[in-house]
Amino acid sequence: MMTTIKDIAQKADLAVSTVSYALNDSSKISDKTKKKVIELAKELNYQPNGTARNLKKQKTETIGLFLNDLGGPYYSELIKGVQEVTSSNEYDLVACDAAGGVDSTAYTFLKEKRVDGAIILAPSISDELIIQVAKNQLPTVVLDRELESEHICNVLIDNIKGAYKAVSHLTKLGIEKIAYLSGATDSYDNKNRFKGYKKALLDKGISYQPDWFIEGCFTEESGYKAIKELLVNKKSANLPEAIFAANDEMAIGAIQALQEGNIKVPDDIAVVGFDDINLASYIRPSLTTISHPKYQLGKLATQMVFEGLEENFAGKSITISTDLVVRESCGG
Repeated sequence: MMTTIKDIAQKADLAVSTVSYALNDSSKISDKTKKKVIELAKELNYQPNGTARNLKKQKTETIGLFLNDLGGPYYSELIKGVQEVTSSNEYDLVACDAAGGVDSTAYTFLKEKRVDGAIILAPSISDELIIQVAKNQLPTVVLDRELESEHICNVLIDNIKGAYKAVSHLTKLGIEKIAYLSGATDSYDNKNRFKGYKKALLDKGISYQPDWFIEGCFTEESGYKAIKELLVNKKSANLPEAIFAANDEMAIGAIQALQEGNIKVPDDIAVVGFDDINLASYIRPSLTTISHPKYQLGKLATQMVFEGLEENFAGKSITISTDLVVRESCGG
């Protein structure tokens, strides 16, 4: 049977409150009494109830990371960065799948404030809920949207400039027929990458062609299926000269579909992705892509949450820059 503070108090012939003060090194009692209680606690093999202590403090010593997808190469790097900072601060990390919307575990954790701070990359979690929980003294950092609130920080990727760099690289190679392989159309990142794509075309005097908008959903499978359908529905003369995919996973699926259709990459169709996941440099041909620091993104977001826990939190927005990484999937 587990030893309790009451057991120690009874054996020491002290009040429970006195034992509690001693175990918490309070200045309200003498060093002699502290020593007596601590020695007796060791003798009885007393283990403090961490859960009860945290409830009393109204703290969980846990940071919540809320994602729409816990798998995939992009998220693994992000999670590593979050883990490093939480561990160094002796906090736990709980990662929750928010894909189920209001029925997900993520919603429950946020509504019931089961964490001390939140990092959110999940379009399925509504703006209204995020603003509500942030106001309830929960330091919150969002990675996939811009929310104006003194209680929320935004850490964003410069999607527009990144996409602009990717498409501009293709146009410098003399390529004009550039298709856009889209992620989820309601995604903040996708919307801004599409804006950058169109702006790069416009600045080069190239008209945007709605026929070159190909819909996927950020997964390798969706990229593969979308390009397979493109090859079936269009004759070779009507195919694009290049595909800019809104993320690397779709780009990798697109390359597989093109190769199965006996289309050479980049000789027949060039491919560019976005994110620079680890796999991008290992596939063949290796993938030209837009790089941004995913690991550092996770670290930065978590550091901002801990700033909030120290009562230094103020709503602000930080944008992470991007770089073009040229590999084999498009020449130049």
